[in-house]
Amino acid sequence: MQLQTRPGAWTITAETYRLEVRADPPKAVLADPDGRIWSHLSLLASADCTDGADESFPAGPPVVTPTADGDGIVVTAAARSSRWEHKEVRLLCRPTAVEIGVRVRGRGTLTDVTLLGGRAVRASGAAGAFRSSIDFRTVFSPGPTEPVQVVRPAHTATVLGVVGDAHAGRLHALFSPPPLCLALGRREPAHATDVPAGGWLSLAVRAGAAQMRFTEVRYEPVDGGFHLVLDYDGHTVVAGEFTSPTLVLAPTADPLTAVAEHRADLVAHGLAPAGPAHEPAPWWTEPIFCGWGAQCARAPLPGTPASHPYYLADLAPPQLPAGVPVAADLARQDVYDELLAGLAAHDVVPGTIVLDDRWQAAYGTADPDPDRWPDLPGWIARRHAAGQRVLLWWKAWDPGGVPAAECVRDPWGRPVAVDPGNPAYLARLRAMVTAMVGPAGLDADGVKVDFTQRAPAGRSLRGHAPEGEPGAWGISALHTLLGTMYAALKAAKPDALMITHTPHPAFADVCDMVRLNDVLERDPATAVVPVTDQVWSRHAVVTAALPHHLVDTDQWPMPDREQWRAYTRAQPALGVPALYYAEALDRSGETLRPADLRLVAETWRAYRDRRAATTTGAAR
Repeated sequence: MQLQTRPGAWTITAETYRLEVRADPPKAVLADPDGRIWSHLSLLASADCTDGADESFPAGPPVVTPTADGDGIVVTAAARSSRWEHKEVRLLCRPTAVEIGVRVRGRGTLTDVTLLGGRAVRASGAAGAFRSSIDFRTVFSPGPTEPVQVVRPAHTATVLGVVGDAHAGRLHALFSPPPLCLALGRREPAHATDVPAGGWLSLAVRAGAAQMRFTEVRYEPVDGGFHLVLDYDGHTVVAGEFTSPTLVLAPTADPLTAVAEHRADLVAHGLAPAGPAHEPAPWWTEPIFCGWGAQCARAPLPGTPASHPYYLADLAPPQLPAGVPVAADLARQDVYDELLAGLAAHDVVPGTIVLDDRWQAAYGTADPDPDRWPDLPGWIARRHAAGQRVLLWWKAWDPGGVPAAECVRDPWGRPVAVDPGNPAYLARLRAMVTAMVGPAGLDADGVKVDFTQRAPAGRSLRGHAPEGEPGAWGISALHTLLGTMYAALKAAKPDALMITHTPHPAFADVCDMVRLNDVLERDPATAVVPVTDQVWSRHAVVTAALPHHLVDTDQWPMPDREQWRAYTRAQPALGVPALYYAEALDRSGETLRPADLRLVAETWRAYRDRRAATTTGAAR
C-alpha cells in the first residue's frame, strides 16, 4: 500500500482501490484503481440515545498513520459530540478492503447508530444530516422482498433484519436474518432477478451473534446520498466505551461472491462457525410434504385467489360465514390422513411430513390441540412404523400460552413476544422441545421454525434485564432463542432436524437446513416474476452464506399449475424437494390432475435414485 500526503489531503493506493482522504470537510473518496469513484464516504457518525440525539461538531482534521504491522493505514476522525465524552470514526485501510466503525465513550442507551453519515454542525455553518454520496447506480439485497427486486436502484431503501411481516412496507424479512451484506453496482438489471456482470463493491456488517443487538440494518438513501443505520431500539446500555460493528467495504466480482466473502470474513474473525454443528442424518434429505398449501387450498384464507369472494378479508379481520374454516383450522389428524392417503394413491410418498399451522393448542406451547389431534403420539408412531419422519411447525416469538412474566411486555403489561433473555422462559422452552421430540413425549423428529421475523421491536417494550446486565434483544436475541431450541432438540434426539429461514453465517450453529420461504409475486412494474427465477435467486444467497447446509426448497404459494409444475421439476437441483399441495392449488384454484401427481412421483423417484447412487458411491 502506498500513502501520499499533500496539504489537506492523503491518497492511499491499495491493491483493489484508491482512497483520497480530505480534511475539509472530513471525507474519504473511495474509487476503483483507475479512479472511477464509488462514493465520497462521510467520516461522520451518530450514536443516538433515548435521552437525546448525538450531533457532531468540528474537532480538527483527520489523522492518517500506518498500522503497527505495516500492512494497513488508519484514518481517525475525532469529533466533539453533543452526547458523548469522546467520539471518533476509525477507518482502517487494508490491501483489499476498507473498514469503518465508530467508537464513543460515556453513558447512554442506544437507539440508532448511523455510519457513513450523521447529524453535525460544520465549521462553515452547514448543519443537519450529512450522508455519503451515491456514485453507483444499483444496490443488491440478499433479502427477498415484495415487490421482487434483487438489484434495485441506488435511491431505493433496503432493510435487513428480523422485523417484518406481510403488512405494507414490511415484507423484507423472509430471510430473518439474511446475510448483512449489500453490494453496490454500476449497471442496471434487465429484470427483477437479474444480477448484472461487472465490478461491484460489497458493504457488509462484521458482527457475530453476540454483537448483533440491533433489530435491523437500514440502507437509507435521500437524493444523492445515503447512510447506514443500525437500529438498537433503546435496548443497549453503554456505560464506558461502545464500539460499533465494523462496516467492510471491498471491491468484489459480483454480489454472490460478496456474500461468500462476507461469510469467510466472519469465520476468519471467529464471528461465525465454519460449518453446521451436526452432520446430516441420511433421512434429512428425504422428500418433504408440508400440509400448509393443502390446508390453504381447502380454506378461503389466507391462500385465496384474487377472484375469491373473501379475498379482501385479508385487509381487515376476516368476516366469514359461520362454519367456513381458515387454513389453520385444518391442521387436523383426519385432514392429514386424507391428504397423505390421496398422495399415496398416486405413488407420492414423502419421507418427511411437516404438521403445519397449527397443530398445538396455543402457539407458544407444545400441547397438541385435542380436538384437532386426539392422538398425536400414536399418529407419529404409525408414521414411524411406515418409515416416515414427522416435523412440527413452530411459530417463533409467539407468547400464546406463556406466562406474561416470561415475555417481553408493552407498557401496560401485555405480552408481545417470548423473552429469550429470561432464564425461566428458556427453561420452559427446553422442556417444550423435549416434550415435542423426546420418546416420552410426542416423539416427533424435529421442528420447522417459522416467523423468526416477528422479533419484538419497540423502545417502550421491556423484558428481563437483571440490574447491571443487558437484556436479550435484536438479532442476538433470536440467536439465543434458536440456540436454546437447537441444543434441547439434539439432547432429546441427536438426529432430530431443525429447519429455519435464517441464512446469516452466524446462524450456522443453530439450524440444520434452511428453507427458501414463501414465494412472492410481482416486480415494481407489477409484472409477474416467475417462481423458479425467484427461488434460484434465493438459493444462490443461501448457498453462498451457508454452503454446507441443506436447503428446504419450500413451495408456497404457487400462482398457477404451470408454474407449480415448473418448480416441481426444478426442486431436486435446488435442494430437498418439498410438496405443499395434494388436491388443488390455493392461488388459482386449479385441481391437481393425476398427471400432475405423477410428475411429483416421477421427480421424487429420480431424485431418490440419484441420492442412493451418491450414497453408494460415497460408501465405496
